[in-house]
Amino acid sequence: MRARQPAEAHRAATPLELFFDLCFVVAVSLAAAGLHHALVENHVADGVLGYLMVFFAIWWAWVNFTAFASAYDTDDALYRITTLVQIAGALVLAAGVPAALDRRDFQVITCGYVIMRLAMVTQWLRAARSDPARRTCALRFAGGIALVQLGWVVRLALPGGWGLLGFVVLAVAELAVPVWAERAGPTTWHPGHMAERYGLFTLIVLGEVVLAATSTIQEGLTVGEHVGALLGLAGAGLVIVFSMWWLYFDEPAPRQLASLPVVLSWGYGHYPVFASVAAVGAGLEVAVDYDTGHSQLGPLAAGWATAVPVAVYVLSVWLLRVRGRPGGRVRSLDVLFPLVAVLVLVSPWSNVPIHLTAALLAVLVVLSTVVKRRAGRHGS
Repeated sequence: MRARQPAEAHRAATPLELFFDLCFVVAVSLAAAGLHHALVENHVADGVLGYLMVFFAIWWAWVNFTAFASAYDTDDALYRITTLVQIAGALVLAAGVPAALDRRDFQVITCGYVIMRLAMVTQWLRAARSDPARRTCALRFAGGIALVQLGWVVRLALPGGWGLLGFVVLAVAELAVPVWAERAGPTTWHPGHMAERYGLFTLIVLGEVVLAATSTIQEGLTVGEHVGALLGLAGAGLVIVFSMWWLYFDEPAPRQLASLPVVLSWGYGHYPVFASVAAVGAGLEVAVDYDTGHSQLGPLAAGWATAVPVAVYVLSVWLLRVRGRPGGRVRSLDVLFPLVAVLVLVSPWSNVPIHLTAALLAVLVVLSTVVKRRAGRHGS
C-alpha cells in the first residue's frame, strides 16, 4: 500500500468512493426524516439534539474513509474488500438512525461503527507496514481510532445524562485523533481530491432539499386543497436549493488546502455545512405540514425550521469558501453573507418566510456574482 502523491495529476474520485457515498444517502435521508417528524410533533429541543448527534456519527464515518482514501487508495483487491466491509458498517449505521433519534438508542449505530472501525484500523495497520516514512502517523491513527471506539462501546452502559456527556467527550476525542496522528508526519492527502470529495458529499445532502421540493410539488398536484400554496412553496424550495448549490460551488476550495491546519478546519467546518443542508430539506417538509394543517408548531417555529439551517449554511459557506479571499471583493462579500443570514433568521416574522428566504438567497447569488465580476474587471 503506497502513499498517493499530493501533486498527482488527474486525481479524481473513484467509482468505489462514489459507491461509498451512495450508501450514505440512506443514513442522511433517515436523519432528515427523523428531524422532520420531531419538529412537526413540537419536540424541537429533543429533535434537534438527536439530529446533531446522529449527523455527527454519519459525517465522521464519511470523513474517516475520505481522509484515508485520499492518501492511500491503492484500489487493489484487499483495499476494495476492506472498503466494502466499511460500506456494510455504514448500512448498519443507517439502520440504527431511527432508534437513535426516537429513543437515544445508539446500539445499532455503535455496532455499525465497530464494523467500520475494524476495517479502518486494518487499513491503517496495512499503511503502517507499507509506508515506513509515515509509520508512526499510521499507528497513531490505528491506536487512536481503536481506543476511542472502545469508549463508544463502554458509553452504551452509561445512564441518561451521563450518556450525553460521554457522547460529547468521545466526539472531542474523535476530532483530536487526526490532529495528534498527523503531527507525527502528515499523510499525503491530495488537495484537489479532498475538495472534490467534499463537494460531492455536498451534492448528496443537497439531494435531500431537492427531494423535499419534489415531494411538495407532488403533494400540490394530488391534494385538492392548498394547491396554490404548495406549488408556490415548491417553487421557493427550488430557488433555495439552486441558490445553495450556487453559493457553495461558485468559489474554489482554498489554495492552502495542502497545509494541515487548513485541511483540518476545512474538513471539520463542513459538519455544519452538511448538517444544515439536510436540515433545510426537513424544514421544507415542516412548511408543507404547516400549510396543510398537519403540524403542531406555531408560525414562527415552523418558519425557523427552514430559516435557521439556511442561515447556518450561509454563514458556514462564507467562513469556509469566501472569507479571507484576496482582493477587494472580499470586503463586500464579508458584509453581504452575514447580512443575508440575519435577514433569513427574521424572515419567519413575515407571512411568507420560505418565499422571503428564497428571495434573499437569490439576491445574494446575484450580488455576489456582480461583485466578483467587477473585481475581475478591475483586476484585469
